[in-house]
Amino acid sequence: MEIVPSQRTRTNTPNDSVSTLPLYRYAPQLEVRLEDFEVFAMDRLRVLKGISDALARGKRPEEMENLVRDLWKANMRHPEASEEVNKDIISHFVLRLVYCRTEDLRKWFLSMETALYRYRFLLRSSEAKRALMAEFDLPCKAISRTEFENVKEKLEQVARSFDQPLPTADAIFYKVPFEEVPELVAGRRVYIHKGHAYVAMHQVVSLVVTQFRSNLSKALILTNRKWTSTIREQERDRLTPIVEALSMSYLGPDYSQPKEFGEISIKDLDQLARSSFPLCMRHLFDKLREDHHLKHGGRMQLGLFLKGVGLRMEDALAFWKAEFSQKVGAERFDKEYAYSIRHNYGKEGKRTDYTPYSCQKIISLTPGVGDHHGCPYRHFSEENLSAALGRMGVGSRAMEDVLDKVRNRHYQLACTLTFEAVHGSSCDAGINHPNQYFSDSHKILQPKVEIVI
Repeated sequence: MEIVPSQRTRTNTPNDSVSTLPLYRYAPQLEVRLEDFEVFAMDRLRVLKGISDALARGKRPEEMENLVRDLWKANMRHPEASEEVNKDIISHFVLRLVYCRTEDLRKWFLSMETALYRYRFLLRSSEAKRALMAEFDLPCKAISRTEFENVKEKLEQVARSFDQPLPTADAIFYKVPFEEVPELVAGRRVYIHKGHAYVAMHQVVSLVVTQFRSNLSKALILTNRKWTSTIREQERDRLTPIVEALSMSYLGPDYSQPKEFGEISIKDLDQLARSSFPLCMRHLFDKLREDHHLKHGGRMQLGLFLKGVGLRMEDALAFWKAEFSQKVGAERFDKEYAYSIRHNYGKEGKRTDYTPYSCQKIISLTPGVGDHHGCPYRHFSEENLSAALGRMGVGSRAMEDVLDKVRNRHYQLACTLTFEAVHGSSCDAGINHPNQYFSDSHKILQPKVEIVI
């Protein structure tokens, strides 16, 4: 796969390949524009993150099938069938490069790609499934009618134990080495005889994804070696910055400017902090009011958030000065702190209009001693987090659900559950940005205006 600045040579992928799934064994031999390199990867990342959120919420398998179908349709379609296949393969290999770099990244990518493959396989026709099994060269063999009759009673016992339809005379079963279907063996969902598992056609997805996961796991290790030994240095000025940024990419709306609710005033901040600030920003706001000071990380995180919710630069200067002056004095504030506030609003330095931090960025931060920025769901002790959630009005039952997600490191989902508990309203899209939390909260809480004609 060669990356080029502005043009790409199309591959003549046969249309019938659209009906099956790529095995992702080899990187595609085609040129890819830099724009497509990044855009295709971000589109696939939306699919994987949607799967991750749904699995963390405990969605049922049938719900996951529908979700994957919808996510794929929304993000991975292309007007030309052959280009859709290319987009699929290119995006996979770009993200393989992005997520090969650390053990945690590899683990997440491996789990999400395997889940994606599982549900895409299940959505295929029986003919397409059999074609894929042949392509994978799986260690399985369809049993004969005679062998089926010999084990039919055992197969029926397994089916009854899981309320599955009893196998009929035309049922297809495969004999597979039992170690190839560990999830079926662990769940006691197959009959095992002399080291072989008898797998029904509707269960072969377990065999396919086990093979897929094994192949991808090995490929990620090899990709990591290539990345560290050659690619990172060779592409340090072109691809490396893109690759290193993609795993932290925020995929939602831009909150650099308030769009829905206009400006807010200083006098509204205390009430809004209580009603509509996410925990990370409420904690910073409370600490600022309490200590009349925040270190740089806290000033950046809270300051850009306030900018995004509609606090004008003049009001921001007045707000921060009123607090900091109580600790450092007005003169020192003007000399040491006012510049950075104007800088955040694009009025100093490079005149860059800085964007508020996303959840992904905040979670990645590592606060030191005396710092208050970062994600409370990640950095607070369970005792401190429980106390903070209680102050937000989260009840004991909802709090336990939040803490359970935190223990499993699903920090954004924990914030989503907090939002739902505080507002008594579902948030199916999940919380991905503090300013999204504020916006969604404001929509729910703002009084409805009656129009009189």
